[in-house]
Amino acid sequence: MKQEKVGFTIGKFAPLHKGHQLVIETGIKEMDRFFVVIYETDLIDIDIKKRAKWIKILYPNVKIYFAKNPPKQYGLDKKSVNIQIEYLSDIIKQEKPTHFYSSEPYGKYVAKYLKIIDRQVDSKKEIIKISGTEIRKNIKSNKRFLEDIVYKDCK
Repeated sequence: MKQEKVGFTIGKFAPLHKGHQLVIETGIKEMDRFFVVIYETDLIDIDIKKRAKWIKILYPNVKIYFAKNPPKQYGLDKKSVNIQIEYLSDIIKQEKPTHFYSSEPYGKYVAKYLKIIDRQVDSKKEIIKISGTEIRKNIKSNKRFLEDIVYKDCK
């Protein structure tokens, strides 16, 4: 019997943009099942449920998990990675992922810790040349990187 391929990604989706969508859409195409973990954040004044709604409207078959009260310690040092991934592991404990999707350097740490495949998507930002940080600096001039449902909530 063939093992089910289960992929996932994580993010703040603050806001959800075309780069995030490329990661999600790639995972959906390549996997039997795909899920998303959304982290609470104060980077934008849009709550986690609204950010989840964007994903659900665009990708109705994607399961969503909420990462509420995440650890404040970030970084790629061993201690920070372990803190973050232990937290993440608890959120997804009922899942059996085989692949982790991201476009960020931390992807290899998540995959290694979980003993799954690291699937990098456009990590050099050659396909979608934008980041959430750039979008937040000027939502209006970066509107082309946002779906209308996202842009409406960010104005």
